[in-house]
Amino acid sequence: MGGYAVEPKVLTVSQLNQYLKTRFDNDPALVSVAIQGEISNFKKVSNGHCYFSMKDATGMLKCVMFRSAVQYLRFKPADGDQVVAFGRVTVYPRDGCYQLYVDMMAPKGVGDQSVAFEKLKQKLAAEGLFDEAHKKPIPACPGRIAVITSITGDAMWDMIRILGQRWPMARIVFLPVAVQGVKAPAELTGAVRYANRWKVADVIILGRGGGSAEDLLAFNDEKLARAIYDSELPVISAVGHEPDVTISDYVADLRAATPSDAARKAVPEQKEVRAHLGQLQLRLGRVMGNQLARQRQKLQHLERSRALSRPLTFVEEKRMLLDRQQEKLAGALQKSVAAHRTRFAALCAALDSLSPLKVLARGYGLAQREDGSVITAAAQVFCGDHIDLTLSGGTLGCTVTERKLNSDGKQKPDL
Repeated sequence: MGGYAVEPKVLTVSQLNQYLKTRFDNDPALVSVAIQGEISNFKKVSNGHCYFSMKDATGMLKCVMFRSAVQYLRFKPADGDQVVAFGRVTVYPRDGCYQLYVDMMAPKGVGDQSVAFEKLKQKLAAEGLFDEAHKKPIPACPGRIAVITSITGDAMWDMIRILGQRWPMARIVFLPVAVQGVKAPAELTGAVRYANRWKVADVIILGRGGGSAEDLLAFNDEKLARAIYDSELPVISAVGHEPDVTISDYVADLRAATPSDAARKAVPEQKEVRAHLGQLQLRLGRVMGNQLARQRQKLQHLERSRALSRPLTFVEEKRMLLDRQQEKLAGALQKSVAAHRTRFAALCAALDSLSPLKVLARGYGLAQREDGSVITAAAQVFCGDHIDLTLSGGTLGCTVTERKLNSDGKQKPDL
């Protein structure tokens, strides 16, 4: 094309939008942002997602907040609200426009607290303090329950009442602390570590009743979060009401919407346990009954058997059977011995036929030198040699006076 030094690559609209999205997603400055502005055109659709814009004097930004994040809002957004929104900026490829995907939002008055909360949340998440793999299971039937909360709040009495109704056999270990104010973070942290050091319970409930965002700040303390993470005892976090979410909720092994909900999640309902035990008892009874019935049938069968009804006859029959088996064994043994004797005699005869003595008896002799070596050919001796000649019945000492060789033998001159 005219006017271009380098021919540009032709892209489709979708390819361009996807390219821009990739650039946005890989830009560290856009992955985690905090935006302050005024809400306008706020709309919550039927599936729970919220769509709105944020604006200031000279600009506007489209925003979306999905239902998974909306459920943690601590206020009800409306047009005109000044807020601080936390999230990431990216491109929506279908429309080709960029927008803010909001993870958390708070009124502008608590913007500084929200910024600090979001930074600490991201830091601890990066360190793995929120990982599901680290969370411990809550014991099914705890014998001791440590309750860490204020002695003056209604939360304590609500938990004690519900725990007593649902699982009265559990012992409640109360660790009173301040839940708001300057001393609260240190006291909460100390109580968690104390419960672990002395193993005072099987599970810990950490919580308080509802309050403002400022009232719940103690449960956003980093030292408390690390104490919960380090806890060997499982921790249930129950801070405020259901919309309230704190750092402690993220770190804890289980989050409860309220202190009352924590008490219900910490212990089973004794009526349900009794009903379950009753069902198990019935099943055990049926299994034992069936087993006893089978064993009774076996016993009755044995009682009807001849071994028990007529033991002498049974013994006599077994004795006769034993005698017959003994006779069969003796006969088989005799046959085996006779067969082996016959075979042994045949082997002895064969061996005897090969005996040198038998050969000597037929007129043959065995010639040996004085050193005992056997002479096998006439060519091996010379005139004047002394040899022993073994015949049937004895041995002769001989001196060679003459040697006659076959035509193929080698003649050695006589000395």
